[in-house]
Amino acid sequence: MIELREIQDGDADRLFHWRREPEVDRWMYGLPPDTMNEHLAWWAAFRADPDRTGWIIERRGRPVGLITLQGLAAPHRRAQLGWFIAEADARGRGLGRAAQALGLDRAFGEYDLVKIWSQVLADNDTALRAQAAAGFRREGYMRRHCFKVGRFHDVVVLGILKEEWAAVRGGVMRDLGRSQLIAA
Repeated sequence: MIELREIQDGDADRLFHWRREPEVDRWMYGLPPDTMNEHLAWWAAFRADPDRTGWIIERRGRPVGLITLQGLAAPHRRAQLGWFIAEADARGRGLGRAAQALGLDRAFGEYDLVKIWSQVLADNDTALRAQAAAGFRREGYMRRHCFKVGRFHDVVVLGILKEEWAAVRGGVMRDLGRSQLIAA
């Protein structure tokens, strides 16, 4: 089972290594930090920014990934969702899908947002399937939107409204509970 826990100062080193993990970096827009100092500057900005929040994804008490919301300070009551599963032995087990569902609950419940949106590299089939399973709808397609590792990548824009999540939430959570990915 997975849970989301608040990010703590002690997570800085772990996040530095996770962000540099090739399988995580492969799906991110930006490049990973080259140095710990560069990472710590990002970390300090992230922690001080009221516009952003995040949680460590834990599987049976072991940190395996990160989920974030960005855009919380804007008056539009929407935020961008991002997540990754960093630990190789935790990938491909539905943990990202489960973390995303728990993150949507927090976004729409605790933060009273009306919309969550995301941008996913068009060839990231795993993330696209996970978001579709949670009820996200495709809102746009940006061609050659991201330049990384010597080539351009297309990006899919997805979104889900609070009432759309409310309509599918019961089934999503029931399926995740049956799969023993979250507490039922």
